[in-house]
Amino acid sequence: MQKNDKVLKLGIPKGSLENATVELFKKAGYDIRISSRSYFPSIDDNEIECMLIRAQEMARYVEDGILDAGITGYDWVMEYGADVEQVTDLVYGKVGKTPVRWVLAVPENSEIKSVKDLEGKRIATEVVGMTNRYLEKHGVKTDVEFSWGATEVKPPVLADAIVEITETGSSLRANNLKIIDTIMESTTKFIANKESYKDSWKKRKIDNISLLLKSALDAAFKVGLMLNVKEKNLEHILSILPSLEAPTVSKLHEEGWVAINIIIDEKKVREILPTLKENGASGIVEYPLNKIIL
Repeated sequence: MQKNDKVLKLGIPKGSLENATVELFKKAGYDIRISSRSYFPSIDDNEIECMLIRAQEMARYVEDGILDAGITGYDWVMEYGADVEQVTDLVYGKVGKTPVRWVLAVPENSEIKSVKDLEGKRIATEVVGMTNRYLEKHGVKTDVEFSWGATEVKPPVLADAIVEITETGSSLRANNLKIIDTIMESTTKFIANKESYKDSWKKRKIDNISLLLKSALDAAFKVGLMLNVKEKNLEHILSILPSLEAPTVSKLHEEGWVAINIIIDEKKVREILPTLKENGASGIVEYPLNKIIL
């Protein structure tokens, strides 16, 4: 087989985002297969070469041009001050589809109530740069040390406080820690090397991937709804329906009837289905969506 001359080098985050990223690509139409023996996953697109990279290191490799594009957290872009093209936000994570937070936390019984109480104390964290900038903004001097992992277990013996990432806060609570401030919120970012993004072929490829990933995320909590109503009840039924865009209304073969097709939030379906039925709608069908492009 002849090797493709046009190839996009794409970084897939290894670790907590790995499974969620593969699943997102699957919904976008790409089949990524990861082997435990290789850092080079296969993908069913011969114009893409994937490499597994820790999210913490992704922005640096993209900035240096070792990768053309990659997926990482905005927090890691900021931590290292990476000069990369931020193509789009992809709000998803290992638990849910909400931004993660880097928080300042202390033991439940700690006398530390605010950042000002940290003067002269010790903080353990993986984001030393971010933490130092936060402390400098508040005019507080502390000993900030890099944490190699298991940061939640370090207070109170090995540290007075920690700066740690959380989606739900459950791990912090499990370790008897309380949050006293949020340092920053972070979403997942699709980033690109600036020189690669100037290349017309690579830019088009990156933008197409971005479009498909965004469309898969936009569809995650939406469903399609089809229903039939009598024309005389149309305006009343439309007033009941929430809609992402203007509903599609088309005439049915049977005189005096129309079909309505809309996209709505999945959680709203259970609220409006009984009302639709009570107001004369029939042939109601709910169906899942893979992608939405507005």
